[in-house]
Amino acid sequence: MSAQQALSGESILLREEQAGVVTLTLNRPAQFNALSEEMLSALQEALDELKQDEALRCVVFAASGKAFCAGHDLKQMRANPRQDYYDTLFARCSRVMQAIVNLPVPVIARVHGMATAAGCQLVASCDLAVAAESATFAVSGINVGLFCSTPAVALSRNVSPKHAFDMLVTGRFISSAEALSFGLVSRVAPDASLDEAVEALTASICAKSPVAIRTGKAMFGRQRSMGLEEAYSYAGNVMACNMMAEDAAEGIDAFMAKRKPVWKGR
Repeated sequence: MSAQQALSGESILLREEQAGVVTLTLNRPAQFNALSEEMLSALQEALDELKQDEALRCVVFAASGKAFCAGHDLKQMRANPRQDYYDTLFARCSRVMQAIVNLPVPVIARVHGMATAAGCQLVASCDLAVAAESATFAVSGINVGLFCSTPAVALSRNVSPKHAFDMLVTGRFISSAEALSFGLVSRVAPDASLDEAVEALTASICAKSPVAIRTGKAMFGRQRSMGLEEAYSYAGNVMACNMMAEDAAEGIDAFMAKRKPVWKGR
């Protein structure tokens, strides 16, 4: 937390909840929402709490100010030139990214301005990402002599190896259109309509069975690391179990009766 924020009592991470959708807003605008030690701790605490929330339907990551996230706090990093400090810092950041992946509900990045280095990693770690047309993305550590190794883990699981490596070794910025074509983001919206686009996506998700959504997120992530035969065997079992849920029976009955389903969450 900056001195100004400490004096004002303003949190570096804001939380808003509405109808099962929790929005976490990075709130270090003067620092372009850099992921300081304090920010990572706040994120970890929030994610740990959200994982236990059975009423949760969707999580949105947003940011205040002109940028989504400029990555790690380089000033803080240079003030602590010790490998043990860096080991701890990057391990802490990695835990946060994995906590996002392991949340039981879809996580959406609402991206405006720039998302660089660990900020780009944050976007890649989310299940979905809606970007403003003017948003830009980069893993630019290479420009200061630092290969973005930890961001590369998330990036390479979203985009093709050649696109990922091109970004990592050149540090170049890509547009939201390129990010969409690469698979880094899932939707692009006009700047003025970014909030509406995010709200439309969360509304679409919340309209579905919470059981099916939670089942689907867990299944989708797990099967990606499996071979084809193992993945089909696992997916078949998951789908059979899903069919036994009350929501599946309700959904199919509603479809056949040409009415809207009433989800029971079981």
